Amino acid sequence: MLRKKTIEDVNLEGKRVIARVDFNVPLDENRRVANDLRIRAAVPTIEHVLSRGAPLVLMSHLGRPGGRRDPKFSLAPVFERLGTLIGAPLKMAPDCVGDEVKGLALGLSPGAALLLENLRFHEEETRNDEGFARELASLADVYVNDAFGAAHRAHASTEGITRFVGASVAGFLMKKEIDYLENALENPRRPFTAVLGGAKVSDKISVIERLLDRVDVMLIGGGMCFTFLKALGGEVGNSKLEEDRLDEARRILRLAREKGKEFLLPADVVAASAFSETAETRMVPVDSIPAGWMGLDIGEETAETYRRKIMESGTVLWNGPMGVFEMKPFAAGTRALADAVAESGCVSIVGGGDSAAAVYEMGFEDRITHISTGGGAALELLEGRKLPGVEALDDAV
Repeated sequence: MLRKKTIEDVNLEGKRVIARVDFNVPLDENRRVANDLRIRAAVPTIEHVLSRGAPLVLMSHLGRPGGRRDPKFSLAPVFERLGTLIGAPLKMAPDCVGDEVKGLALGLSPGAALLLENLRFHEEETRNDEGFARELASLADVYVNDAFGAAHRAHASTEGITRFVGASVAGFLMKKEIDYLENALENPRRPFTAVLGGAKVSDKISVIERLLDRVDVMLIGGGMCFTFLKALGGEVGNSKLEEDRLDEARRILRLAREKGKEFLLPADVVAASAFSETAETRMVPVDSIPAGWMGLDIGEETAETYRRKIMESGTVLWNGPMGVFEMKPFAAGTRALADAVAESGCVSIVGGGDSAAAVYEMGFEDRITHISTGGGAALELLEGRKLPGVEALDDAV
């Protein structure tokens, strides 16, 4: 559980607040917010501050502008969307530092908010530059970090700023994210099933190792499954394969056996002649992928096996899609598992990133217990690593 002070532990009366939020959201071709999950997730913290009559400065990054001002990465679309979600005066600053910004911030009326322009228009943000952090800190008395999706980065707005403000606390979203993920690890309703997908074994080795001490069942899909299948002596055609991780895959398989865990790999896959939505496809057993073809989704038999395991579970933790779900011919496996998780009635936690995107795209978000707003941060927390943006906050008494 979160052992840091939260926004409820500080008296905001007469204080100015600056909050790091995660408004790094996708934009459509018309530069409108395509998915406002992360904006809506920050609203409880925003409304709490404003309801206390405190002036509030909001700061976030969007995309990777590389330390340069780029209109494509302006937070203006976020400003428009946020304005429809909060019932309070909201302004947008032309930058995130400088005399004009400071004037706007210090001139805020009680209960009014100001959104700063993209932090990453300045390279000092990602460098965790002390001067930049001091400038941000000068805008307020209390710092709130509600950006779980950026908590694994030691940047000026997530870590450096905490050294120059009177109090540094977690927002409601930060607390919720950590409580859900850590509770799943430490006190799950059993059976506890982990569903892991995505492209690379190398991205998930540490997570798998830690979860093997806690889960009862592990279901593997996505491109990463082919490294495990190859490690068992199978032929995988042109499927995604990390040759340099075969020994690690064998070690993980051995570890799962030693710990008595169910470690399930696909029995069949949707194979394609090319990495293309229009490629020829066949559903084949994993040991019968045609030469030169590649597996791009789990097959129907595997999806049904995984579905049964999910339906029997008390807790499901899901991180990573089962196939290339962005392409319609290879989305069925991910959809089948999303449907099973939604239908199961278990405590379900989707660990951000592509799996969260898939759940939203397929319309299952209202039937999932918790969808994390931070893919990278969720993975690092599951690995047992410290998150700099959390560690920097004031300790709870």
